[in-house]
Amino acid sequence: MGRNLLILMAAMGLFSAMFSSMPQRSMPENGIKLQLTEDDAASSDTPSRNQEPANSDGVTLERESDGHFYADVEVNGTLVHMLVDTGASGIALSREDARSAGIATSIGMNDIVGEGADGAVRGEVIRIDRLRLGETSAEGLDAVVLNSGGMSLLGQDFLRQFQSVKIEDDRMILR
Repeated sequence: MGRNLLILMAAMGLFSAMFSSMPQRSMPENGIKLQLTEDDAASSDTPSRNQEPANSDGVTLERESDGHFYADVEVNGTLVHMLVDTGASGIALSREDARSAGIATSIGMNDIVGEGADGAVRGEVIRIDRLRLGETSAEGLDAVVLNSGGMSLLGQDFLRQFQSVKIEDDRMILR
């Protein structure tokens, strides 16, 4: 299972390359793109402005101006702003989001977890104790923490917890 996860995470490198050409919400001093600013972190106590309950067992996400869907997901009880990607199989966390969620990682994080357009993608395979979006949650999910990149990614390893994931116009409806 571990090797399969590593292979599946190769797509994460492609997302990193893709993000480097996307418009930025902010550009922190360290140059990491799409990283939450302190203002974003301070406002993470409430759901994203484009995230609303669909009903008691679902969530509706609005498409952002960059064409993607994002959700504020609880990772080990901490809200993390994540790109929701129905085409990704795994879950990836930025180093900052992993730290915020209390996930310990190695200092170097030099394991190769995939290949991307720019070469080897380095990070570390971890286990998330609990992940929650709306009323839907899962425990003990494998994920990777990426050594570089500022955006966390939510893929099918969690999305399959929902009975349906539909995109209608500019809304993603998770039930």
